[in-house]
Amino acid sequence: MAGQSGSQLSLFTPDEVEFMAEDELVEIVPNLRMDSLNFICGDYGPFYPQIAIQVPLWLALALKKRGKCTIRPPQWMSIDNLTQVLEGERESHAFQSLPFHYVEISRLLFDHARDDIPEIYMARSLVEDIRDVRFHKVETNLENFTASAVTWKNMAAMEVNIIRAFSGRALQAFYRHENEQLIPDLDRTQDRQPQNLNDRPRRNLRPR
Repeated sequence: MAGQSGSQLSLFTPDEVEFMAEDELVEIVPNLRMDSLNFICGDYGPFYPQIAIQVPLWLALALKKRGKCTIRPPQWMSIDNLTQVLEGERESHAFQSLPFHYVEISRLLFDHARDDIPEIYMARSLVEDIRDVRFHKVETNLENFTASAVTWKNMAAMEVNIIRAFSGRALQAFYRHENEQLIPDLDRTQDRQPQNLNDRPRRNLRPR
């Protein structure tokens, strides 16, 4: 998995960000009885028909593909909430509050749980509009980036991933510039130091 290598900051790929998003909890409604499922990451279940239960997104998708449950879309994915968020994004320079992995969660649900999402085309359109407005804000913030004014709140994973490498390099450049002003020029300092008489080249005093 991508990460830090030395002093260089690397980006996560979209697939890696999506992989991390699959650990987020969602609510499912099983359509059959099933004993608890035991995994290294934890135990989930038991499952009873028509009784909602929370499981990681990756498990919800796996059960959905096998026809063993329906997935309840998160409340923030409702048309009313997405409409309010979009209006807030357009009217304010600040980022509206959304889940950290809203891009990845919505994309996975749109792709694999279409029949569980009311008004899916409207919901998809609203999420895409929100993402576009927020990405434009990211670009604007990067253009006005300064080391003393990093106050971006409510940013999501994909947005953080976009600015991660840029902001890291920018901060390194700022700090490097400040340090260069504090560190004396070693070459000039050495030129000003008195030279030891014993270090001077000796003249040839032999008679010719």
